[in-house]
Amino acid sequence: MNRRRVAAIDFGTNTARLLVADRYPDGSFDTVRLEREIVRMGGGFSRKDGLSAESIQRGSRCLGRFAEILAEYGVTDTRAAATSAVRDAVNGSAFVDLIHRRTGIALTVLNGEQEGALTLAGVTAGLDCRHDNLMVFDVGGGSTEYTLAQTGTATFIRSLPLGVVRLTEGKASTAEMSVKIDKELDQLECEMALSKISGPDEQTVLIGVAGTATTLAAISMKMSTYDYRRVHNSIINIDEIRRIFSLLLPLSLEERVAIPGLEKGREDLIIAGILITLHTMERFGFKNFKVSDYGLLEGLVVADNLPGF
Repeated sequence: MNRRRVAAIDFGTNTARLLVADRYPDGSFDTVRLEREIVRMGGGFSRKDGLSAESIQRGSRCLGRFAEILAEYGVTDTRAAATSAVRDAVNGSAFVDLIHRRTGIALTVLNGEQEGALTLAGVTAGLDCRHDNLMVFDVGGGSTEYTLAQTGTATFIRSLPLGVVRLTEGKASTAEMSVKIDKELDQLECEMALSKISGPDEQTVLIGVAGTATTLAAISMKMSTYDYRRVHNSIINIDEIRRIFSLLLPLSLEERVAIPGLEKGREDLIIAGILITLHTMERFGFKNFKVSDYGLLEGLVVADNLPGF
């Protein structure tokens, strides 16, 4: 079967990921190389100035390294997407131009609906079985996307300004974080009602995507070394998430890093991520969720006819 060497970059608010893959005509792919790095582009973000000088340096170094990997594998077809931090920054366009000049990587800045749709494409490509009704929540550094889907087709997508970096740096306590989360979820429910699209019910499967979801699974499994094969499509219930929250909350940042499964760089952000997760599950009545290691990155590889690429 003919195959084509391609690459995708998911340049997020907290984490940057690179996937080099061999894609087949039917949309399936084989992973050739996978890289990830915590860049924390949302660190020091401000409405007035946008991306901080330090985050721009971190992002530039990371994408410079990714460009070297692309050259090493001879990739000429790359889809590179930037999300919340770059999307919201007043200097986001300048950053995109800087990266193109320095590395040759052309970042496409996605809006919330594009991000949700591509994440759904990646999720459905990696599920171990078919689910007719899905609710996907993708907790990022600057935003969280909620997508309802029926038989693989999105029926409702919203991006909320709830991200682990945004909440951690913007709110002084878990109580303040919870108030913000509840306010945004109130609005989400209102928009679902106004859209006249059926919300999640007892037949809906909740899918958790990105770092918070995979970290919860890794902590639950006590992983000293992350293994996506064990995490992907695993199920974690709400009682276990509450246990992990109670375990982590009183610990210092140094003590949290010592917990198996918690990656360094997430020790301060994980609390906000768990709160978003718990409030989402409680609000919509979910007792567990399925963890997807696939998401936007894989969606960039499998999706066809993408605008802007």
